[in-house]
Amino acid sequence: MNSDVRLKPSIADRAGHTFRQYAIIFAYLFVCFGALTLHKTAVLRDVGISYAPWGFAAVKAFILGKFMLIGHDIHLGERFSRRPLLYPTIYRSFVFLAFLLLLSAIEESIGGALRGETVAESISAVVGTRLFEILSATLIMFLALLPYFAIRQLADALGRDRLVRLFFVDGKLQDTAESGPGRQRP
Repeated sequence: MNSDVRLKPSIADRAGHTFRQYAIIFAYLFVCFGALTLHKTAVLRDVGISYAPWGFAAVKAFILGKFMLIGHDIHLGERFSRRPLLYPTIYRSFVFLAFLLLLSAIEESIGGALRGETVAESISAVVGTRLFEILSATLIMFLALLPYFAIRQLADALGRDRLVRLFFVDGKLQDTAESGPGRQRP
């Protein structure tokens, strides 16, 4: 008799999984954007400009977190999944960067249109107006995506349970050869 029957997860299980994924993405992005907001506040305060849009980090993390879930759901950037982890990590970071910039530009354009702004005025809110500001925002977002996708690639390669165990339980890889017959575990 075949015992490989797999039951389809319930809607509650899928919703719980999606919520946990979203919470992780939101927390990661919130920390990244919060650090950037803190840095910008410190720099501007040094030159006498009051700046403290603390809600920015939460709102951006909320919106981009949902965009990232959409990207994962449509299997965005999975082209090099069989290559060494470096390739899919960098590729997915670039693809998601373009995806997030595109969706952010669309979202800002719609919001700007509702406020009576032009598309150019709205999009400048996403990345800025000057070349160095645009390059800086894009590079920072790419650098924020790299460790996120590196961890995801490791989780896919090692198995999510194993990666969680490495980070939060014992910190050692337990190979089957290590714990096989005739070998004692420490």
